[in-house]
Amino acid sequence: MTKEFNRRRKMSTQFDKLEKCYEYCKTVTDFIPRVGLILGSGLGGYAKNMKVVKEISYDQIPGFPVSTVQGHDGKFLLGYIGKVPAMVMKGRVHFYEGYTPQEVVLPVRLMKRMGIEILFLTNASGGINRDFQVGDFMMITDHISSFVPSPLIGENVSELGERFPDMTKIYDANLNQIIEKTAAEEKIILKKGVYLQTSGPNFESPAEVRMYGILGADAVGMSTACEAMAARHAGIRVCGISCVSNMASGLSGEELSHLDVQAVADRRAQEFERLVTRSIEKMCEDERSE
Repeated sequence: MTKEFNRRRKMSTQFDKLEKCYEYCKTVTDFIPRVGLILGSGLGGYAKNMKVVKEISYDQIPGFPVSTVQGHDGKFLLGYIGKVPAMVMKGRVHFYEGYTPQEVVLPVRLMKRMGIEILFLTNASGGINRDFQVGDFMMITDHISSFVPSPLIGENVSELGERFPDMTKIYDANLNQIIEKTAAEEKIILKKGVYLQTSGPNFESPAEVRMYGILGADAVGMSTACEAMAARHAGIRVCGISCVSNMASGLSGEELSHLDVQAVADRRAQEFERLVTRSIEKMCEDERSE
């Protein structure tokens, strides 16, 4: 009896934590977003394209994880991307900052509670596919998450989704078609591929990169897959773009640097902003997104 009570209590504690975050946000804004956007390393400048209605710093939200990485400001921006109501995460949190899998995806779950139906993920990554070049954009068609703990481990948060969610079509085909069409119209070169997440904070070794390539990965980074899984579990439609900010370890002969990652993202910022903004607008005007 006690064991069963503890199991139920543990499950409700996760949802209770989410509800406290949600309740705080609703005390400071009644804004209801349709799209969630997570900005990756060096891509935070995108926020200037929004008509911001409300900013909420992570450290204001009770029990919420706080970003510690350069280039990740640590706040939500609620407002409009074009005419689309959106909730933008300017700065994500990572496993390597010491957060649990459940804490890393708490922002995604909060965006779900706030009302999002679509989650647009972005990141900076290391290119593994030798056909890629530094600065390329890769639309994520699938991911490999086997090298990080699942955010769904532990008691299922049944208020959000089922115990065993299917991951066959985690990246929405219709949303990806919109991204592809938009890239073609905007004359932006768009590659496609599989993204692999590691825990970080160290960059991968050359031997690991060779292994990841054999497994089918086209790019590697330290985020995104866990967020996509949590979103899928919660019934959110998912899509994502990765900016190849460097070639993965051992492929270029150069040492890797976080500052270089940011510099490449800055260089591609205008095209990134165009692609993301137009894609989001089309996703929400297209009847397939209903």
